[in-house]
Amino acid sequence: MYAIVKTGGKQYKVAPGDKLNIEKLEAEVGAKVELEAICVVDGDKVEADPAKAAATKVTAIVLEQFKGEKQLVFKFKKRKNYKKMRGHRQQLTRVEIESVGSAKAEKKAAAKKAAPKKAEKAEEPASVDAE
Repeated sequence: MYAIVKTGGKQYKVAPGDKLNIEKLEAEVGAKVELEAICVVDGDKVEADPAKAAATKVTAIVLEQFKGEKQLVFKFKKRKNYKKMRGHRQQLTRVEIESVGSAKAEKKAAAKKAAPKKAEKAEEPASVDAE
């Protein structure tokens, strides 16, 4: 199950467990926020009417507040000796999608347990040096 949410003048496709950077939200780190859904896809059914899709709750947890990469703004007019260089760093919020409607994010503990099994197979036999 996934949804299209609208925040900060942009639209994002989100599913439970996704992490994304959005424009700054006025929320503390660790707080739960609800995002406005405009389209919901649930396997067989697609709800594209924004009024009906808004009834589906998309819940996210705020992970951190930070500044994005510097964007350079360079203005130039040839033969007029006009050059202007400015920079901008957007305030962003990193969120993790907790649930879309009734679908919840699965815990990643099962994936961590599977990782050590692969490490055991990676053992190599000892090499013998000839002198």
